Amino acid sequence: MAMLVRRARIAIGFLRRSSSLVVVQRRDFSHNQTLFSPRDLQPDLSLPHFLRDSRRGFAKSKKSTSVLVDVAPDIGPSVKETASSQMEAAIDALSRDLTKLRTGRAAPGMLDHIIVETEGVKMPLNHLALVSVLDPKTLSVNPYDPDTLKELEKAIVSSPLGLNPKLDGQRLVASIPALTKEHVQAMCKIVTKSSEAVKQSIRRARQKALDTIRKAGSSLPKDEVKRLEKEVEELTKKFVKSAEEMCKSKEKEITTQA
Repeated sequence: MAMLVRRARIAIGFLRRSSSLVVVQRRDFSHNQTLFSPRDLQPDLSLPHFLRDSRRGFAKSKKSTSVLVDVAPDIGPSVKETASSQMEAAIDALSRDLTKLRTGRAAPGMLDHIIVETEGVKMPLNHLALVSVLDPKTLSVNPYDPDTLKELEKAIVSSPLGLNPKLDGQRLVASIPALTKEHVQAMCKIVTKSSEAVKQSIRRARQKALDTIRKAGSSLPKDEVKRLEKEVEELTKKFVKSAEEMCKSKEKEITTQA
């Protein structure tokens, strides 16, 4: 019991001495106010300089990106160029098909589509021979290699043109027979089908162009979309008109020379 009382007294004395030291220190601070201030005793809870700088940089970059404006690409030239190229290809194919049709008049291109097989190799006739017009009713076929005369003759006879070439030295001469009424009707039907086929090809090219424009419509002004659509429509009308004129000209050629 005595031991506990002693320890309690020691503890009380220690506490009194500590409090007196605090009082002394406070007095010392009161006499030397210029040495410290309350602000000096507060911990610096601010961010380090490098963190403050990085935070400011991030804020600047965030602000700068917010003013960026998306600029829509000018798709007009590429769309029109692609559509025009596809429509021209359709017109070229129509021209080749119409050239293959026999009329009552001799034309050098009427044999171009004939395929000739020589030594196991198939080639277009115009790669093996020069075709020329002797008169409005006669064609001349001059082979680059005289050894291919028989193959050329066989290919011409087998074609649907109804020609029967004759050997004339080292060349073939083919007379163009007059067209029958049935043949004229059949040729006109083929022209009509060819006209419809090329128009469909042109319209498909038109639809592809319009689809491309409409997909990009969300990033284009409405006036720009309407302008591009109008230009594609005008391009379509131009090529359709060209196809119709070609077919009408071919029908006239067939019917007048029958």
